[in-house]
Amino acid sequence: ALLDLSGVQEIKGTWMRSTSLPCTYMPSEGFTQQTLIWSMERDYGTSTIFRRDDSGDHVLLSQFRDRVSVPKHSPGDASLLIENLEIPDSGHYTCQVIWRSKNNSLITKEVTTTVKVVKVAATKPIIRASEPGLTFPAGARASLTCVANGSLPISYRWFRSVPGGKALLLSSQAELAWDSLQPSDTGKYYCEAENR
Repeated sequence: ALLDLSGVQEIKGTWMRSTSLPCTYMPSEGFTQQTLIWSMERDYGTSTIFRRDDSGDHVLLSQFRDRVSVPKHSPGDASLLIENLEIPDSGHYTCQVIWRSKNNSLITKEVTTTVKVVKVAATKPIIRASEPGLTFPAGARASLTCVANGSLPISYRWFRSVPGGKALLLSSQAELAWDSLQPSDTGKYYCEAENR
């Protein structure tokens, strides 16, 4: 079959995760992809989400701004990546590709995928504790890593306890690192893990 789009009928996506809606074809000699349109059908009609043409890529629906993209440099791959899935993203998505042939005729094909966004059981982050009371030589490189299980995304913060004072926030990464430990770095450190 010349210039046939292939996709899938249904995709179950997980809330707050990413999912890719496949839409692919075999590039064919003498046919140039002119326009690619991804649209979404919901209760009140169809809206165009994404359009790629000579003037570039355009995201036309504000709810998808900064959350959708199509591979740039893989000919034949028009798949739509949706990040940070929200519940209202559920619906019927249509990938439409228009090619121009050598004799300037246009060929249009489309494929539709139903997306269902599901919530997974959310779990609080549980930090896996490291052994307390680590001893390092002065001048050594060292790092402490905070590891937690639970629903993603998880953000981390490292603090240093200050006796009788407010704890100092040292890092908003999972890892707290020192290039060269000093005796003044001796103390109590703790990490916090947080998710939605």
